[in-house]
Amino acid sequence: MKATIYHNPSCGTSRNVLALIRHAGIEPVIVDYLTDTPSRARLAELIGKAGLTVREAIRQKGTPYIELGLDDADLADDQLIDAMLAHPILINRPFVETDLGVRLARPSEVVLAILPAVVGPFVKEDGELVIGEHGNSPAS
Repeated sequence: MKATIYHNPSCGTSRNVLALIRHAGIEPVIVDYLTDTPSRARLAELIGKAGLTVREAIRQKGTPYIELGLDDADLADDQLIDAMLAHPILINRPFVETDLGVRLARPSEVVLAILPAVVGPFVKEDGELVIGEHGNSPAS
């Protein structure tokens, strides 16, 4: 299976998702979206395929979201995408695309929906058990 992750190596969630993909036996294409920002068309495609609105795909925490006035509900999607392209830190992360679909993997476990069955156990950086010994959830 092919996979691509739009990754920020400074983000714990992004690192956990990358580790989950690798735990599933897949070496993904890693796109550091802060330095290799997707095109307008690609960003819009990822957002749409993930089933999100543009506003749902914007990261607020640790970004210039408020300073740029992006909390203005009257802003059009094109204006929001313009801001995301000008300031890639505004692109929420990590977006992951596999043969099974696209997800904004927040929380990191969301990526399991677009990966083949993953054998456990898998533990996040912070020690949280994501996949038990017998399958895709700690309760297994």
